[in-house]
Amino acid sequence: MSDMIARLRGEVIEVGTGRVTVDAGGVGYEVLVPESVLLAVGREGAQVDLRIRHVFREDGQVLFGFLNSDQRRLFDLLTDVKGCGAKTSLAMISELGEIGAVSAIATQDLRMIARTPGIGMKLAERIAIELRDKVAELSLVQRAAVKIEQPEDEVVDALLALGYRRQEAEIAASEVRREGDSVEVQIKSALRRLAR
Repeated sequence: MSDMIARLRGEVIEVGTGRVTVDAGGVGYEVLVPESVLLAVGREGAQVDLRIRHVFREDGQVLFGFLNSDQRRLFDLLTDVKGCGAKTSLAMISELGEIGAVSAIATQDLRMIARTPGIGMKLAERIAIELRDKVAELSLVQRAAVKIEQPEDEVVDALLALGYRRQEAEIAASEVRREGDSVEVQIKSALRRLAR
């Protein structure tokens, strides 16, 4: 069944855990979103332009929102894997970030894939095998390849060790790289940003 709603543009009027409510034309739409969307537009009053996947289920309809078409396509590929439902697919994109997810699939990193709640090693293996060639069609894979070639990021590693999600750790680390010469200064600055 084709989507009834494929794109949603409007104002964020409410923010919750893993979800935003968007006012579009006077109607409030609740949309489940990955961490990257919350980090980018997760505040009331923000203007959003989301790519939507409208999922029909026996118990109702759910809208899943993404920053771009590639992110939505990755979601579609994941949900095509048997045993990887919509919420599990969204959880993987939230946990690893879209670049991290594509990198893990491209390099067959089962442990990384299995970090997502709800994904065990058996499902991680199925995802890696079934999607290895399919993720190559995404422009995300080019950015993932660049990321794989980069050295380990000490700031990101430190933030991950403190319990932050990879997506927010990478965004904070990229923002503070120019603020201090030492890793210690960058970590402190990143922590201040994340505490806001």
